[in-house]
Amino acid sequence: MVSTPLTPLTGLLLFGTAFIAGGLNSVAGGGSFITFPTLMFTGINPVVANATNNTAIWVAALASAGAYRKDLGVPRKQLILLCGVSLMGGVIGSIALLFTSPDVFKKLIPYLLLVATLVFTFGEPVKKWLQRQDQNPSTAPPLLNVILAQLAIAIYGGFFGAGLGILMLATLSFLGIKSIHSMNAFKTFLGSCINGIAIIPFIFAGVIAWQQATVMAIGGSLGAYLCVHYVRKLKPQVIRNFVILVAVSMTIYFFVQN
Repeated sequence: MVSTPLTPLTGLLLFGTAFIAGGLNSVAGGGSFITFPTLMFTGINPVVANATNNTAIWVAALASAGAYRKDLGVPRKQLILLCGVSLMGGVIGSIALLFTSPDVFKKLIPYLLLVATLVFTFGEPVKKWLQRQDQNPSTAPPLLNVILAQLAIAIYGGFFGAGLGILMLATLSFLGIKSIHSMNAFKTFLGSCINGIAIIPFIFAGVIAWQQATVMAIGGSLGAYLCVHYVRKLKPQVIRNFVILVAVSMTIYFFVQN
């Protein structure tokens, strides 16, 4: 079992960063670039920090999944298949994390953050390309290819997860879904499946710091609920630039520390 003490100072720090991350995730994403490093800065080992962050972010994201339910207008066959694949991949990824030693995972962190930073940084062009699909329809690839791509993404999500949403949007675009709102709804639903199922192996392995996860889940949920109105008044590019700055800074920091 994890027995990392939660002091008033670290509790306030985790609550504050989760609050900010919740607001960011509700509008632009990228909250894990703040919350995951903060957990490590408080002295939690990388594997526990990742599992704890996954748990807290999942709880905060449930509200978003519920808000998007009316936009989830996709064929039942695709929904069931990709949901099953996402659950399978989430379990595989989380178990792979549990079999990775903290020292090895710590060495992987800079590279994982680099991949996530690149995905997030260049995610906006991907979104614009997706929105242009209404005017430029293309032949969709076989559903099997989409399933295999989603399986790989789900494994990544169970193992680490930052940048997961952008990767799924790219995959979902090939299903012929025309509405960007439907794709966002599908992405949010599948992301909840991946992160939610990943928690189960983490629970049995006892690698979740529950006090920290609870504080962060409350902070993230409040941030998503209270900040979204104000954050949306800012220019989206300003928010993205802030997240990218944090992501690049964290990536450089962990490369230097490695």
